[in-house]
Amino acid sequence: MLDGYVVKKVLNNNVIIATDSSKEEVVVIGKGIGFGRKTADFIAHENVEKIFILKNEQEKEQYKMLMGHVSEKLVEFMNEVISFIQESVDKPLNERIHIALTDHIAFAIKRIKTGMAISNPFLVETEALYPEEYKVATRVVNMIRQRLNIDLPEGEIGFIALHIYSAMADESFTEVNRHSRFIAEIVDLIEGELNITLKRDSVHYLRFVRHLLFTIQRMKTGEVVEEPIRIGELLKQEYPECYSLAWKIMKLLQNRLRMDVPNAEAVYLTMHLQRFVTGRQEKSEGK
Repeated sequence: MLDGYVVKKVLNNNVIIATDSSKEEVVVIGKGIGFGRKTADFIAHENVEKIFILKNEQEKEQYKMLMGHVSEKLVEFMNEVISFIQESVDKPLNERIHIALTDHIAFAIKRIKTGMAISNPFLVETEALYPEEYKVATRVVNMIRQRLNIDLPEGEIGFIALHIYSAMADESFTEVNRHSRFIAEIVDLIEGELNITLKRDSVHYLRFVRHLLFTIQRMKTGEVVEEPIRIGELLKQEYPECYSLAWKIMKLLQNRLRMDVPNAEAVYLTMHLQRFVTGRQEKSEGK
């Protein structure tokens, strides 16, 4: 059996849709690999730089449409970027990132050129929730600056980090972004209820937002944490303000995610909230 691919559709000079030896449809990437090619041509494996498989028909059609309105130069560059990301993380990326991140960067560059800026109000939360992905995203933005001479705003680091995490966790970008926005909403609720401004770069804040993310993930997987009943009763008596707010957050989680929240979460949330209150008191007393 020949080791290679049969052309099904040429998307541009560097990207084609082909079938492999098992008749599975794949995306084949290589410098000039599509130039002069036509349907049913054979391409030897040694001429291929990268292949990836899009699992469903919708993704395949989305990728074909994307190739129709994104320049070959950007597509080639984004293939390099995605290879760099894969080398930088310790989990395989869902191949959907070739669609989602390429489309996002293409649109971001278009916004820059037309003077249309989009802010990212959840940048601090994103860095706190996904620190490793944020570091990689920072390097991606630097690559774009150096190679394409495009200065993306800092907020784009956060969006790119979410795309990286989405591909690593095999979750949709929409879902991952929704969690970040929801956590930021909870933070706003806390600041309003406790009449404080949380220090976004403090250890307590970073631990808290990560706890919220882990809580959401536990709810989705059905993982149950042990309920320390005696501690819960003690916290309810000693810190009624924080305990009440913890239950308000739990109700918000339950209503938004439409899942039950274990009662034990009230204990852990109360302890986090009390740390914020203690910080508020120490600040007011000038400590």
